[in-house]
Amino acid sequence: MSDSKHFCIFGRMPVLEAFRQGKRFDKILLQKNITSDEINEILKLAKQSETPVQSVPREKLESVAKKYSKYREANHQGVLGFLSIIDYYSIDDVLHNVYAKGETPLLLILDGITDIGNFGAIARSAECLGAHAIIIPTKGAAQINAEAMKASAGALNNIFVCREKSLFTAIQSLKTNGIKIFGTDVKKATDISNIDFNLPCAIVLGSEGEGISRDVAKLCDEKIIIPLTGATESLNVSVSAGILLFQASKNRKEHV
Repeated sequence: MSDSKHFCIFGRMPVLEAFRQGKRFDKILLQKNITSDEINEILKLAKQSETPVQSVPREKLESVAKKYSKYREANHQGVLGFLSIIDYYSIDDVLHNVYAKGETPLLLILDGITDIGNFGAIARSAECLGAHAIIIPTKGAAQINAEAMKASAGALNNIFVCREKSLFTAIQSLKTNGIKIFGTDVKKATDISNIDFNLPCAIVLGSEGEGISRDVAKLCDEKIIIPLTGATESLNVSVSAGILLFQASKNRKEHV
């Protein structure tokens, strides 16, 4: 009923038992307009664990199940789940760990970044350049699967990832805990060479198309920009992440 390479299981009882055993899911696909005692229990456990549930047509489920099944026809029974291949941590646990080691928090917040390749590359840069954690939303984030792990060169095994129901609420909590929030921008903002990254801080990166969402942007304490000299308006988001984190790491080393 499963394919360990892709971390996907299907069928009501397999998904339900995985929940009961404490397994974490990245998301659940549920057939539209389907009900049963098992489905109700899956929905209850998904809500408790803040697991995204996506309602899809039967044809979509059959297509996905067939892709991951070794058999021609997969009996998905109206439900399919993608198991998490990493553990998720709370922001409070991350901050406690960082301060316990006598270090200054450097966090990365990803707002609307759904491309798996970009996410993996960002995770790789974050781990290599000293970020303590990556914070992503429960919905509207890249799926952390085998492809993301490969793109990160395994870095996702070595960095904390926090999955939050609301980035808005998460950032408010960070600000309450004395974390300064830097939001990236491509227009009016402070050159990153003039930023003091020695403070406890978090850097927000938005999607390449839309940038940081309006509600999240309002919470940023300061907008920062990577100075560009070419005709192209912006960098790939994973490249931007690498530059920003390198600048933060360089800045911190200069003030040791």
